[in-house]
Order: sequence, then structure tokens, then C-alpha cells
Amino acid sequence: MLSSLQSIAPVGLDAEKIDVEVFVSPGLPKFIVVGLGDTAVQEARERVRSAVKNCGKFPYTRVSVNLAPADLRKAGPSFDFPIALGVMAAFGRQISLKKLEGALCIGELALNGDLRHVSGILSLISCAKKMNFKKAFVPEVNAKEAALIEGIEIYPVKNLGEMVMYLKDYNDIQPLKLTKIDQKKEMANEFDMAHIQGQAYAKRALEISAAGGHNILMNGAPGSGKTLMARALKSILPRLTFDESLKVTKIYSLAGLLPADQPLIRERPFRTVHHTASAVSIVGGGKIPGPGEISLAHKGVLFLDEIAEFPSNVLEVLRQPMEDYKITISRAQGTLSFPAQFTLVAAMNPCPCGYYQVSGSTKTCTCSPYNIKRYQKKLSGPLLDRIDLYCSVSPVSFRELQAPGENESSKDIQKRIEKARKIQQKRFQNLPITVNSEMSSNIIRKICPLDGKSDLLLEQAVQKVHLSARGYYRILKVARTIADLSGEKEVKYEHIAEALQYRRRGEE
Repeated sequence: MLSSLQSIAPVGLDAEKIDVEVFVSPGLPKFIVVGLGDTAVQEARERVRSAVKNCGKFPYTRVSVNLAPADLRKAGPSFDFPIALGVMAAFGRQISLKKLEGALCIGELALNGDLRHVSGILSLISCAKKMNFKKAFVPEVNAKEAALIEGIEIYPVKNLGEMVMYLKDYNDIQPLKLTKIDQKKEMANEFDMAHIQGQAYAKRALEISAAGGHNILMNGAPGSGKTLMARALKSILPRLTFDESLKVTKIYSLAGLLPADQPLIRERPFRTVHHTASAVSIVGGGKIPGPGEISLAHKGVLFLDEIAEFPSNVLEVLRQPMEDYKITISRAQGTLSFPAQFTLVAAMNPCPCGYYQVSGSTKTCTCSPYNIKRYQKKLSGPLLDRIDLYCSVSPVSFRELQAPGENESSKDIQKRIEKARKIQQKRFQNLPITVNSEMSSNIIRKICPLDGKSDLLLEQAVQKVHLSARGYYRILKVARTIADLSGEKEVKYEHIAEALQYRRRGEE
């Protein structure tokens, strides 16, 4: 007997419809799965055999399973559930599949028939909606996550036995209705800008970075507060919109990093990468390409502490995604693209010992000129050219540490940043960008006209520091963000002047 039902296979953040065909025929007992399945798909035979035996009869004949299209590679255990249903429908008509017309089934089976968690369910259901599926039967633990996609009914299933009883009309499974998640709910933050004494210049730079999505590099002596300020940046980042939350959640779901009790990620990612990380772990990859740290930091922050300690070849892989806001990974298994719209926040010391030309420090540098130059050359010119804000961080004096009065809290700073972000959203509502850092040169020319005084200042700066074309436009982007924070419609002289303060000294 032949049975057929439908499932779906992940292809990066996209998916392809899969027809699960099961044919039970006379012959020696054998269970075959064809269709370019990986090891997890081939091992489904034992899981399906045991699960079916726990709620029905498994055929002691030849069972052939075809996952079509046959030329598409399939990975993961999500086909267990539809294969088991297909086997039971094809053998002795134990169940009928009429209720599954226009529906898809996804799930991994335990040996006792329970349905287990499947990674990437949000992307799968999102693609299923585009394929005009009306229903989806998923593991109960995935149901809240899947129900975030409107326009498709999500049926939570505990185990194979419950599904069999539903198909036999002995019980009913109701579609899940998920209540709207409150995006404005306050999130707890361990670090607050109010806890940072002094460092007004650096905190202002971080505010500009958060408001416009600008890359920033902090350079200063050990113990001056670079890491603390970078971590406090998370507390002033603007809250995610619902659409942004869905995009971020899809990536974390695919990577298997979505918490079981949190179907939707509501705060911007903040990914801290150690300097021993490999290039593959940062950009993504593997036999079957998966997202790396830059994709997990999508719509958020990628923090590289002690950036000069990273191998040069690892840092250079950041150049292309910092410009294109996506990463394309090519492997023998195929080529996949993942989003990578992140804000790079980096911190470094001026030299190996950390005290080269540090103002206000009581310690002197012990590094040789060769070691200092070699250390600073770890960051190539093209990479530095992609950084919008350069901030020199000096040690905090005793007077600043003991200064009375309260510093401005992260909550107050965040309000200004969200106000600036709303201005940008309105400005770019008809364009495929959301923040100032994403503007192209054509867009900059249209929305950043300069008066004669500002134009002269910028011309003098270009001549003195030999700015590249990219550096020129990045100054205008930063100036536009400073104007947005001030609530100004036009970029003025003082905005250009402040933006120039954050350019790298000695730029060539």
C-alpha cells in the first residue's frame, strides 16, 4: 500500500516542501529511506520502528520511504513524525490521512513515541505559510514558538499515540492560540550607565553608536572601563520591534539556541567573542552551513574584547559582512546566506603592556617600538576604515571616582536613542534600510545636504587627515545620527565638528 503526506526541510533560513512517500510491499523485512538524507535521517528507521510498535503494528515486510525531491539534501530528525504516520497509513490502513490534507507534520520521535523539540521551527512555519499550508502539526514544546507566525493553525502534539487517536476521531487536538507578547516589557540589565564614573566622552560615543548602529573602537589602558562600558551598552540599545524579534528568533531557533521557555527573543543580541575563536565560528559554516556569531548578533552587538589579540585572518573575515550586512557561506553541501546586520563594538590596549602614550597614567610603557608597531598593525587599514567611531579611553582619576551626584541612567539615555531611531524609521520607511549606518552614498547625498560652513570644515578635514571616500561618508552618517539625537532636521556645523572628533587620528 502507498501513502503520502507532506513535511518541510530547512535550507538555511529558508525551507523546501518535502513529500514523504511510504510504500509497504511484500518481501523480506527491510526498512529503506531514500532521498539524500543525512545520518540523522537514516537513523530515523530505528526511532520510527520503536515508536510505531508502541501505538500500533509495524509491518514485517519491505518498507520503502522516499523523501522527494530526491536531489535535495535533507538533514535532521524532523522527518520522524511524518514517516511514522506514513508507515501506519500504508500498512493495514491503521489510520487515515484525510485530516492531513493541506497540512504538514514536523517532529522528532523518542523511542516511546513522544515528540521532541525541533530546531528552526520558526523559519519552517514561516516558509510553510508562504507555501499556502493551512495547518501544521508540531511537537508540543515547539508550539508556542511556531504560533508566532500568523495565518497558519498550529496543532501541538505530545506523542504519536495522541496523533493516531486524533486521526481515528477518538480525540481532538485544538490549534494553539498564543497571546500577544508585550514588546515594551522592561528587561533587567546587570550593567547600567549610571554605575560608570567619569568617561563622559566614551559614553557619548556609545550613545551615538547605539542610536545609529555605528561600529565603535575603544582604545585605552587596562582598567579604564572599556569592557564595563561595552557591557553597559546593552542597557541603552533600543528595544526590538516585533518584526526584528521574529528575524532574530529565526536565527536562534535554527542554531538551537532558543530557550525552551522563551518563544520570542525580545532584547537585542549582545554576543561576546573570545580572541581564541576561529573564523568559522564567527562567520558560520560547518559541513551543512549554519549561522556564526555575526549572524547571532543580527540586529544587535558583536563585542570583540582585546581585538588586537585576535589573529589577523579572523579579523579580516569581518570586512565583507560589515559592508553587505550578510554572509554567504559556500560548502560542498551547498551555498547559503545568513543575515549579519550587527554593530561591531571593539576594545583594545594601545600596546601589549597597555600603557603606551596613556595620559593620566602613573605607569610607563615597557614595550619596544617594534612590538608596539606590530601590535597595532594587527588591525588592517581596510578594517579600521569600516569603523565609524574611535574613542580614546583614559584612566579614571580618584576625584572622578569620588565625585558626588548621580550619573545619567541607562533608561534616560535609551529614551533619547529610541526617539532618534523613530526619526530614522520614518525617514527610511520606503527604503530597505532602518538605521543611518546602512545609508549608501546616494542616500547620504539626498538627506545630508551641507551648508557652506559645514562643507568647508569637512573639506579641510579631508585634506588634513587624507580621508578615504568611505571615511568621508562615514563622517556624514555619524553627523546625521548626532543631528537625530538633537532632534535637528538638518546636519549642521556642530554635528560635523563632533563627528570629526571620533575619527581615527593619523588616518591615511
